[in-house]
Amino acid sequence: MITDTIAAIATGLSNAGISKIRISGDHAVEIIDRIYKSRTGNKVLSEQLSHTIHYGFITDGDHIIDEVMVIIMRAPATYTREDIVEIDCHGGIVVTRNILETVLKYGARIAEPGEFTKRAFLNGRIDLSQAEAVSDIITAKNELALQNSLNQLRGKERQIIIELREKILRDIAFVEAALDDPEHISLEGFDEDLQKHINEETNSIEQLLRESDNGKILKEGIKTVILGKPNAGKSSLLNTLVGEERAIVTDIAGTTRDTVEETINLNGIMLNVIDTAGIRDTEDIIEKIGVEKAIKIASQADLIIYVLDSSTELDENDEVILGLIKDKKSLLLLNKSDLEPKITSEEIKKMTDHAIISISIKENIGLNDLEKAIKNMFFEGKLSFNEDIYITNERHKEAFKQSLESLRLVNQSIVAGMPEDFYSIDLMSAYETLGKIIGENIEEDLVNMIFKEFCMGK
Repeated sequence: MITDTIAAIATGLSNAGISKIRISGDHAVEIIDRIYKSRTGNKVLSEQLSHTIHYGFITDGDHIIDEVMVIIMRAPATYTREDIVEIDCHGGIVVTRNILETVLKYGARIAEPGEFTKRAFLNGRIDLSQAEAVSDIITAKNELALQNSLNQLRGKERQIIIELREKILRDIAFVEAALDDPEHISLEGFDEDLQKHINEETNSIEQLLRESDNGKILKEGIKTVILGKPNAGKSSLLNTLVGEERAIVTDIAGTTRDTVEETINLNGIMLNVIDTAGIRDTEDIIEKIGVEKAIKIASQADLIIYVLDSSTELDENDEVILGLIKDKKSLLLLNKSDLEPKITSEEIKKMTDHAIISISIKENIGLNDLEKAIKNMFFEGKLSFNEDIYITNERHKEAFKQSLESLRLVNQSIVAGMPEDFYSIDLMSAYETLGKIIGENIEEDLVNMIFKEFCMGK
């Protein structure tokens, strides 16, 4: 049982209008009583109602530290299901630290990273998947990643897991009951029913895993590498997407010698874009290193945007690039469509199956088509959320994979005509593995590791 009281600064430590110090635990209200003085000097916060706000001063003895608002919230109707006190003070760094030090002086200890949310989990207010969603909300890089994390916090993933586990548990209970009391409970014909259940559960998990790649992309962005020959318009494309002169653009071939990286929000699609050196056979040592680096980075990309200059002929360098992108998700941009073409889409289609888009970066033509093509490639043309949930957490993804494998083993046992007690072993494995996602039967070390990644004060 947790009995100590913790405190931390819950807002960013910088000059601001307001800072917040959060206190949680059995002695939270007792501690604030020791350091709070109302304007009239006779208000005792331990005697006040829950979820009320009080104006006064934080003091250390006779010394006034700051003028504050104090919020009293009593268990269990709080974030941690413990008594919580929040102090809203002026947002200066010195004053905020002084108040925290005073709270610690009078009985609290400094909270570890994520300890408030850890207590919410340990006290049963949220499960582990919801706790992890809190961290994802804080670090969300775009609106869609935020919405996905909010759906997870509201329990969408939890509900899926609970329903799957209930179905699995019913089959485990039936098998065990029939094995214990074969005279009254028959397993005749049960194999067919179980196989049907397993197929339904397997399909549900496979669907979640299929969409988990999109979940990772929503959370982390699409690692996008821009490839092409020198002067094809790669750096100009980057600058246009960013909306500023991020990369140097000249008429001199080989201007870009190293990678230039930028994160771009393309109407909800996060692109982690890397502009690379123009790929060509060169004797320049530095440029050659840049080309080698471009080829290596391209092999690790989620998406390659291959920019071609439609006003110049194809050559052996294009053949090299087409070889690089052969088995990668790629889009081909025929740039400089405002000039007299030397190559056409029809010619390129004979050499590759990748989508081809005619654009003119200079005239700002075709960039909307690029956005639509990326949506189609990664999100099947859709980029919005209703009540859907994408799995973005690698721990969850691994647990779903393990539970899927256990369910497949059950199916194999049915096909092989194995004894029914073999079913229970693998069904229980699937049940317990799914439970680990929401925090049931999970090792303490793993719990500590998860919350260690949280920010202070949360």
